Amino acid sequence: MIIMSVDLGKARTGIAVSDKDEGFAFPKTVITEYNTERLVDKICALSDEYNAELIVVGLPKNMDGSSGFKAKECEETAKLISQKSGKSVEMWDERCTTVSAHNYLNMTDTRGKKRKQVVDAVAAVIILEDFLRARKNRRY
Repeated sequence: MIIMSVDLGKARTGIAVSDKDEGFAFPKTVITEYNTERLVDKICALSDEYNAELIVVGLPKNMDGSSGFKAKECEETAKLISQKSGKSVEMWDERCTTVSAHNYLNMTDTRGKKRKQVVDAVAAVIILEDFLRARKNRRY
């Protein structure tokens, strides 16, 4: 099954997609959109374009595991994505994914404008990789 992950941000939203065998996650794009309704429309259009059957949305929990304002906002957006796309949407804990994405980009010496353009897509890849790993472990 092809799975698409979404790393929601204030200005930029990262998108990643798995292969059909759920073995790999690939960064696809970063959407720059401030309006929630237009953002949801763009996410749904991409899920159709990539033939995604499941959408995973990052859930930014606090380090103590509690849900803050941003987590509730992401859950509301995920509900809108599910309603608009008609596809299953799952929330996935995304604590520290942006930090990890910055660390990966440090290792590849990606700086400046290029870094800003890809960090959210890399974070979406990390969310999707974590989700795929957990999903694979549940099967066994």
